[in-house]
Amino acid sequence: MSGGVFLVPFALLPTAEASAESIEVSRSAIAAQWAFEASFSSAFAERIAAEKKPKSGPPKPSDVVIEGTQSGVPDDEAKDEITRQNPQTSQDPDAFGLPDAQIIDGRRRPDNTENLPERIDQTNVGAVRAPPPEAFPTDQIPIPDRWRLAESLGIIKEDVFDPYNQNTYKGDRPLCIPTDEEQERRRKLRDAAAAAGEPAPYGSADCKTPKFLGLKGDDWFVVANVISDTVIEPRTFPIPVGVQTTADPDRLDVFGDTFSPVLSQTFIAGFALLKGSTAYKPPDVEYRATFALNVNYVDVPERRVLFVEPSKGSSRLDYFLGVQEFFFDYHFRNTSDRYDFDSARIGIQPFQSDFRGFLFQDQQLGLRFFGTRDNNRFQYNLAAFMRLEKDTNSGLNAVLQTPRSDFVFVANAYRQDFLIPALTSQVTVVYNMNRESGDVEIDDNGFPVRPALLGTLRGRDYDVVYLGYNADGRIGRINVTGSFYWALGEDRNSFFTDRPANINAQFAALELSYDRDWVRIRASGLYASGDSDPYDDKETGFDAIFENPIFAGADTSYWIRQTIPFAGGGRAVSINGRNGILNSLRSSKEQGQSNFNNPGTMLVGLGADFDLTPDFRISANANHLWFEDTSSLQALRVEGSIPKDIGFDLSAAAIYRPKANQNIVFRLSGAALKSGGGFKDLFDNLNGGSTYYSILANVILTY
Repeated sequence: MSGGVFLVPFALLPTAEASAESIEVSRSAIAAQWAFEASFSSAFAERIAAEKKPKSGPPKPSDVVIEGTQSGVPDDEAKDEITRQNPQTSQDPDAFGLPDAQIIDGRRRPDNTENLPERIDQTNVGAVRAPPPEAFPTDQIPIPDRWRLAESLGIIKEDVFDPYNQNTYKGDRPLCIPTDEEQERRRKLRDAAAAAGEPAPYGSADCKTPKFLGLKGDDWFVVANVISDTVIEPRTFPIPVGVQTTADPDRLDVFGDTFSPVLSQTFIAGFALLKGSTAYKPPDVEYRATFALNVNYVDVPERRVLFVEPSKGSSRLDYFLGVQEFFFDYHFRNTSDRYDFDSARIGIQPFQSDFRGFLFQDQQLGLRFFGTRDNNRFQYNLAAFMRLEKDTNSGLNAVLQTPRSDFVFVANAYRQDFLIPALTSQVTVVYNMNRESGDVEIDDNGFPVRPALLGTLRGRDYDVVYLGYNADGRIGRINVTGSFYWALGEDRNSFFTDRPANINAQFAALELSYDRDWVRIRASGLYASGDSDPYDDKETGFDAIFENPIFAGADTSYWIRQTIPFAGGGRAVSINGRNGILNSLRSSKEQGQSNFNNPGTMLVGLGADFDLTPDFRISANANHLWFEDTSSLQALRVEGSIPKDIGFDLSAAAIYRPKANQNIVFRLSGAALKSGGGFKDLFDNLNGGSTYYSILANVILTY
C-alpha cells in the first residue's frame, strides 16, 4: 500500500532461504493479517475504501500519507502535520479516523475516559471499619453477625409453626441473649420504627431467654420437635383360653378365638439446647430431653390374657409418660482441621450397637465416650449402661422405678473402606452382666417376669460377652449389610438343671440388595443357634440383650411385629418378642432376662422396594422361618418331636410422604403367616385355621 507503514508479525516474514513461491505466499499472509487487524477498526475500512476511489475535493486527514505512522493510527507528529494541511480537523475529534467509544459493541477506544457518575456520600453512624483485604482468607469471606444481617435485610419472616423455613425453634438461628447491650439495640430499633410510623421490625422484640440459664455468647441454639405416632392394628394370633375362667363357656380347649385389635397413640416432645456452630462441626455443649406419652387400647376374646386376675375383663385402656432422653453432651476437643473430635455423654441416651439393631438398640441410662479420626473415617465408642425398668404396656422408660441390676459395657470401632473400598466395617465387644437372681419382678398386669415361669422357676445371674463383626456398604453394584456375633459366658443357674451352664451361641445375618433405577431387590438370610440339649450344662441358644431389628421387612413382617404366647409350656412366656426376630422364650423383651435355652431361629427371605414416585413407595417381603433346634420346646412341652418349620411370612407395605420428606408419613401394611408343621404342632385356634393376619395403619406427623 502506498504511504502507510504497518507492523508485520514476525512469524509471517519470509526467511532468507525462502523461494519465490514462498515469498508470494508470505505476502498473501501479510495482507490477510492486515485485513484481520483492520476489521476491528472502521477507520481502516474507510482508508481502504478511500484509496480505491478517485480523490475529489480537498484531502481528508485520513487520506494524507505521513511517514512514521504505525498500523494506520497517526502519532502526535503526524497529527500536527494533518492539522497544518487541513485546519478544520482540530475541531473534529473523529477526523483522524479514530472510532468513537461506542462504535464497536463491547469495546472502547484506548485512553477514552467517559464522564464519571456523581459522587455518593454515605453516612452510617456506628459502622465498623472493614478489615484490610489481607485479613481475609483466600477461599472464604467471613460476615460478622450474619443473623443480624439477615434481619436487617428483611429476608427473615419467621413463623413458629412453620417447620419448612428458617425457624429459631428448629435450630436455624441462635437464641438472643438478654444482655443490656442487646436489649438496648432492640429498643432503638423499635423507637426508630415508631418515629417513622412503621411497624416494629422482626428481631426488635425484647429478648425473653431466661437469664437463670446463664448463657453467654451468640452461638446458643434451641431445637424443639414434636411427633405424633398413631397406630391402628387389627390382628389374629393364637390366644390361649384362661385356666380358671373363659369369656365363653363353649371354649374348653387350650386355644380360643384369634382376633385382637390394638390402638396406640404416642406423642413425643423433644428439646435440645446446643452451643456451637453446628452446621459444620459438632456442638461444644448439648443438653437434651425427650418425653413420650403413650395411650393404648387392646381387646382380646379371652380372660387372663391382659390381666392375671380372672375377674378383670378382656380389654384394657392404659397410658404412661416416659423419659426417653435426658442427657448432657460435652465436646472435649477437635483433633483435626476437619473437626474430628472427642466427646462424652451422660444420662438417658439412645444407643445402637450395630447397623441393624440385632444385639442392643435402646435408650438407656449410661456414660459414653465417643469420637472420630481421619476425617470421620474412623469412629469409636466406649460406653457403660445400667438398664432402666420399662413400663409393661407401652415399653417406655419408667424412671421412677429402681433401675435394674443389669449392666451393659460396650467397646466398638468403625472403619470406612475396610476391608474393601465402599465397605464400612465394625468390630465390637459387648459385655452383659446380669445380677437379678434375687429379684422377683411382677409387671403392671400382675404377671411374673423375673424370674421367667419356666423350668424350676428359680432366679439366675449370668455373664455374657458378645464378640461381633458388622459390615455395611457395597461390593460393586451389590449393597451389603452383615452381622456376626459369638456369645460366650456363664449362666449361674440354668432353669432346666439348677446348675451352672456354659454359654456358647452364634448369630449371623446377611442382606444383599441390588438397585436398578427405582427398584431395589433384596435377599436376606439369618441364623441364630438353638440349644440342642437343655440338660447338658451347655446353653447354645443365641439371645440378644434388647433387639430392634431393621431386617427382612422389619415391623411389616408378621413374625417380627407380633408376639406369640408359648401356651402349654410356660406361663407368661412368649416364643418371640414384639419387634423382635429371635425365638428366645422370654417372659418379656422389655422386662425379662436373656435366655440361652431356646430353639434358635433360621430365616431366608426375598423382598423388593419400588419407589414409584419420590413420595410413594411400595415394599414386599416373603420370608420362610424355622426353629434351629426344637429340643428345648420338646422338653418344656413334654413332647417327643416337634417339626422345625414355622411357616411362610408374607407382607406388603405402602408408604406415602405427601411433602416428600419425613414430616408427614402415611403407612399401610398387611402381613400373613402361613403356618408350617412346627407352628401347627405348637398352636391351634378355635376356628382351626392355619393362616394368621396382621394389618398395620400408621400415621406419623413430625414438627
